[in-house]
Amino acid sequence: MKWVGGKRQLLPELAKYVPDHFGTYFEPFLGGGAFLLALSPEHAIVNDFNPELVITWMVVRDQPAELLKQLKLHQISHSKAYYLHLREADRDGRLEKMTVVERAARFIYMNKTGFNGLWRVNKKGQNNVPFGSYKNPNISDRDTIKVASRYLNDAGIVITNSDFEKSVLDAQTGDFVYFDPPYIPMSETSNFTAYSSDFGYDQQVRLRDLFVTLHQNGVHVMLSNSDVPLIKELYGDIDGIVIEHVSVNRMVGARASSRKKVGEVIVHGK
Repeated sequence: MKWVGGKRQLLPELAKYVPDHFGTYFEPFLGGGAFLLALSPEHAIVNDFNPELVITWMVVRDQPAELLKQLKLHQISHSKAYYLHLREADRDGRLEKMTVVERAARFIYMNKTGFNGLWRVNKKGQNNVPFGSYKNPNISDRDTIKVASRYLNDAGIVITNSDFEKSVLDAQTGDFVYFDPPYIPMSETSNFTAYSSDFGYDQQVRLRDLFVTLHQNGVHVMLSNSDVPLIKELYGDIDGIVIEHVSVNRMVGARASSRKKVGEVIVHGK
């Protein structure tokens, strides 16, 4: 899947701070799963708050053949009119009547054909991403889905749809938790009251407190986020915690010409 803020470009930097040995791997903000698939831990509990995304991961694991059949139908029918018709499914009652395979296929199709690979919903939970006008989108990616499904089954990956804090309740000493939350906007300052979003300041503080608790309990913890002053204020004075500053290429506008280096951080224990 395409995923805004995906970790593919950050993987070489993240790999530097992975512990040599760890027990169960936890990823409370799974998203596109680039780090999970690159790391390929033997045991993992992964989570996301987006129910359509979680359904998709479960179907990739449990029903890959059925998913590929449905994606093939989307591939054949693909057009702007078809995309917009399928987008309406969360407004006209069709979504609730779909099987999990149909919902997963819809999610992947819209992810691959919507503008910039966005998955964005309004306050009613309705997708409002425009059509992407791609010449030849790879909607039915058979090889990738089969490889991912085989790994998810062989490793017995547990996939949940809950709050990030609840998803790591079973983390113990020696386990490894990677947090990749919604990033703090680069345009915000260190003024706490100025920072607000669906995952706003209060959630960032709750995440920091959880990070500290896990670290103090002997869990290996790592977090990525924007390189903004708020990060230093949240994590800068925690004993045994290091903030690494890195830069990656990101699409920061609607056009390919707007791709440029942006600052990010990796926060981890010593």
